[in-house]
Amino acid sequence: MPEPPSPPPDPRHVFGRHGEHQAREWLEARGWHVLAERFRVGRNEIDLIVRRGTVVAFVEVKARRGAGFGPGREAVGWRKQRAISRVAEIWRLRQGQPGDCYRFDVIEVVRATGVNRLVHIEDAWRLTYR
Repeated sequence: MPEPPSPPPDPRHVFGRHGEHQAREWLEARGWHVLAERFRVGRNEIDLIVRRGTVVAFVEVKARRGAGFGPGREAVGWRKQRAISRVAEIWRLRQGQPGDCYRFDVIEVVRATGVNRLVHIEDAWRLTYR
């Protein structure tokens, strides 16, 4: 018996994936090498892990259809930062190299008047240990 067809993808999910693809191309055009896409540990993931020289950036991509819900960087609160940081630490332990420098970036992909605009926020947050 054949499996029932899967439901059509959520348009928000499709839009988000398209934003991630644009962010990847944008970073590659600026000399970054993509090490991983959607690196997942459990239920948490990092959208992009990229390298340029000794700098490794863990990148969260936030796609927006406009400014109605605020900038994408505001959607990366402390809980999301903590989750990304935990996944990044696992990646670092598995794949990191001596001498690497690590940071957390956010790329906002904003759809404005039919054209997407990308904003790269380097070093968007830092880990604080208590």
